[in-house]
Amino acid sequence: MTRPILLQVEGITKAYPGVVANSDVSFAIREGEVHCLLGENGAGKSTMVKMIYGLVKPDSGQMQWKGAAYAPAAPRVARAAGVAMVFQHFSLFEALSVAENVALGMENPPPMKALAARIKSVSEDYGLPLDPARMVGDLSAGERQRVEIIRCLLQDPKLLIMDEPTSVLTPQEVEILFKTLRQLAAEGTAILYISHKLEEIRSLCDAATILRRGKVVGTADPKASTARELAEMMVGATLTPPERPAPKDWGGDHAALEVKGLSAPSPIPFGTSLKDVSFTVKRGEILGIAGVAGNGQDELLLALSGEIKSGAGQISATGVAVGGMGPAARRGIGFVMAPEDRLGHAAAPDMSLVENAFLTGGVRKGLVRNGFVDWDAARGFADEIIKTYGVRTPGSHVAARALSGGNLQKFVIGRELMQEPDVIVINQPTWGVDAAAAAAIRQAILDRAAAGAAVVVISQDLDELLEIADSFAVLNEGRLTGPRPVKGLTVDQIGLMMGGAHGMEVSHHAEA
Repeated sequence: MTRPILLQVEGITKAYPGVVANSDVSFAIREGEVHCLLGENGAGKSTMVKMIYGLVKPDSGQMQWKGAAYAPAAPRVARAAGVAMVFQHFSLFEALSVAENVALGMENPPPMKALAARIKSVSEDYGLPLDPARMVGDLSAGERQRVEIIRCLLQDPKLLIMDEPTSVLTPQEVEILFKTLRQLAAEGTAILYISHKLEEIRSLCDAATILRRGKVVGTADPKASTARELAEMMVGATLTPPERPAPKDWGGDHAALEVKGLSAPSPIPFGTSLKDVSFTVKRGEILGIAGVAGNGQDELLLALSGEIKSGAGQISATGVAVGGMGPAARRGIGFVMAPEDRLGHAAAPDMSLVENAFLTGGVRKGLVRNGFVDWDAARGFADEIIKTYGVRTPGSHVAARALSGGNLQKFVIGRELMQEPDVIVINQPTWGVDAAAAAAIRQAILDRAAAGAAVVVISQDLDELLEIADSFAVLNEGRLTGPRPVKGLTVDQIGLMMGGAHGMEVSHHAEA
């Protein structure tokens, strides 16, 4: 029996100055269906769901909700109709409790005692247990996502929109989330799902609409398609998986990066301090560091880059003790970083790509001559990054904030790798990046390691780490497990380590 159509999108077009975000987009979502929007960064997925949720008004086209005209002027109108949305970036106040945060997202919240009881009841019904009295600042990333989901479920939604919902979860938490989503779908709730993780889409989704550069280019049954087929529909080209170059002998066991007993207080509110972190990375080696968001990843990069002073411990790179050096001096000896926050930390939003290329490349690329910036050389460096990494932009003169997230990510990673560093630390190299761009970035990391660099990749994408890393460790509550070879590790074992099970059980299974 075919389920009735809940939302019909017909000929939707939305343009911004210089770019058409959506062009004549049409698709339908049925009651109880898990429907995926697939596409590269800049394909128009986010703009489309913002129009459904009432955050953006389409230029032309129409939508129908249960057969009636639907044109929400604001999110509250969409919510009243039965549309709820869990955003990729959480909108929670860390200094407030779970119940207080939920109340802030409701039009007419009940008394706090009654609300707390409802939160407890609904969260347990859907396998997402939450304590309404806990402070959000004390919650893990997975628990924070539960708050966002429960806030939506209390609205009794008919359509739940989820944007990259598993990017901060362990494999075990993903299974819990999927069980909840399947339960919702079985009860008749439609789910519109956005993700770059194709195997997840194949496991969860009933239908997929594929967008490319703002247009619908096809539909698919994810369960009947391979991940590669879905990826190639997204990009319109044959994908080449990253190739690991043949290993080279770089001269024994001498460490290019050595960290001993590193401890550092977190400068981030509700952050995680580093506690006695030690590891070494040899030339040509890639160390993958996993961990659920908020377990010290940002603090580790800040301490390694010299942006915060370590409370204890030693760091040496290329044989030089760098503990007393600032970021610029570390770059000077070939020790570079690419942080997770691309807009604000890795790049200055209102500066041009030329200026952003100069900010970190000035020393290594010799962009200063006689005390003055060589802007022609800086422009040449920016243009080279754009060309080499396929950054979609009108030119190097545009501001960083004008780029889509995925294209800015390609620019930031390219900027660091093209400085030919001897040691590089990258936090979330393919965060929010489509399949083609992710493959290109991973290949560039592998190539840099093959050229003799020591590489540390901090990532929440376990498949990524298993694909490119030689050795593997997990950050949990600011402590790092002992690195171990990637060969033989399974995603389940890694998930247990990420959840804090570092002891004999995981080691035993790994050796079995």
